[in-house]
Amino acid sequence: MRLIIIGSGYVGLVSGACLAELGHHVMCVDNDASKVGQLQAGQIPIYEPQLSEMITRNVAQGRLGFTSRLPALGKEVHAVMIAVGTPPQANGSADLSAIFAVAQEVAAKAVHPQMVIIKSTVPVGTGDNVQALMHKARPEMHFSVISNPEFLREGSAIDDFMAPDRIVVGAGDETARNTLRALYAPLEQTGTQVVCMGRREAELVKCAANAFLATKIAFINEMADLCEAVGADVEQVAHGIGLDGRIGAAFLQAGPGYGGSCFPKDTTALQAIAQEHGINLRLVETVIASNEARKRAMGRRVSRALHGDLSGRVVAVLGLTFKPNTDDMRDSPSLALIDALQRAGAKVQVFDPQGMNRARVHLPDVLFADNAYLCAEGADCTVLATHWPEFATLDAERLGRLVRNKVLVDLRNFLDPQAFLNAGFAVHAIGRPPQQPRRHNVVAVHQHSARAPSRRAYMNGAAQRPSPALQDGMSG
Repeated sequence: MRLIIIGSGYVGLVSGACLAELGHHVMCVDNDASKVGQLQAGQIPIYEPQLSEMITRNVAQGRLGFTSRLPALGKEVHAVMIAVGTPPQANGSADLSAIFAVAQEVAAKAVHPQMVIIKSTVPVGTGDNVQALMHKARPEMHFSVISNPEFLREGSAIDDFMAPDRIVVGAGDETARNTLRALYAPLEQTGTQVVCMGRREAELVKCAANAFLATKIAFINEMADLCEAVGADVEQVAHGIGLDGRIGAAFLQAGPGYGGSCFPKDTTALQAIAQEHGINLRLVETVIASNEARKRAMGRRVSRALHGDLSGRVVAVLGLTFKPNTDDMRDSPSLALIDALQRAGAKVQVFDPQGMNRARVHLPDVLFADNAYLCAEGADCTVLATHWPEFATLDAERLGRLVRNKVLVDLRNFLDPQAFLNAGFAVHAIGRPPQQPRRHNVVAVHQHSARAPSRRAYMNGAAQRPSPALQDGMSG
């Protein structure tokens, strides 16, 4: 099949590359000419494992291309897929202006009846509005608007697309459903279930699924707080819960709260659409509030680990993105953590394997280090905020020789606590009691006369020196 995908962001790029990999011919359209130029030059603007290689391979084979101009949509185009952003507005509802602008352009460019697939995450009823808008613009032209929500997890999006749990198709006519079945035939042939339903039902599936998963995260985080209070281990509790087939183990990992491009946006959008229709989603509302409070509370955990005093202390934060294997900083718990630390007077130095460039936009007053060890140099407390795989192999003894005080706060329960206890660290995790090393190991390794870390911790030398405010010992 020949497809046009409008929008070359995260969803558009992954969908375009994967559909080309399945054998279709895909042209990705984006109105950002500089992004298109990057893509045409082989430069991928986002980090996602396997994506760059897949794009390069399919461009070389002639199945994938990029342009900034939407071509005329004749009969050689089997479907147009809309994959533009729907960011949250101030009231939490989804901003659909890009969706409607694209629908207008597609209607204007159509010279043959078109299948229009909405891949973007949209509130219920959007397909109806798009259908009406296009019909009004071109009453003589037939458009079939289909909801085909994506279920891509950042960091594993290629695998999610190529081996999905299910493919949801929301269409009212059999021709549209058959077109989507043909599009995904290679996946259906390998056992993926294609679930056909009404368009409104399909629009609700995505937001409802993410709200449910967000609820599981909020629940286990509250259980983690209870475990700490009663001296229990949340990981053992989560394991026992997850073995129940009605519940399942996924999304029962306690941590600093959820972030990213989907859960925060989709839960607030679901709440907003419910309010529009006079429905109270009390559970979803509570999940949103609980998660925001969770992220803000992480700074207090670090403060308790340092006996309530953060003024002038140096805190090393390992991991900035909201999850590993992505460079996405949207609503990352690390942002709330670092803000809280700076407000309390701490000096913060950070490292992330992929998120450093995007983090600079959000974190102007932190020190950026070249690697995890330089990040920890001179620190009074080392905090693991994102569980990147490479952090699992950190040498606790080496870290112990670099830090000023051996205090570890693991917000993901990811690091081996025994290795750090053996190296003399006090270990503070989520949902389990704090652990202290044997008394003869508790020593401050570096007694620097000043609290600032070595200049070797700064990335690119003078270009990343602390701001005057940090040099003067003020909070960020």
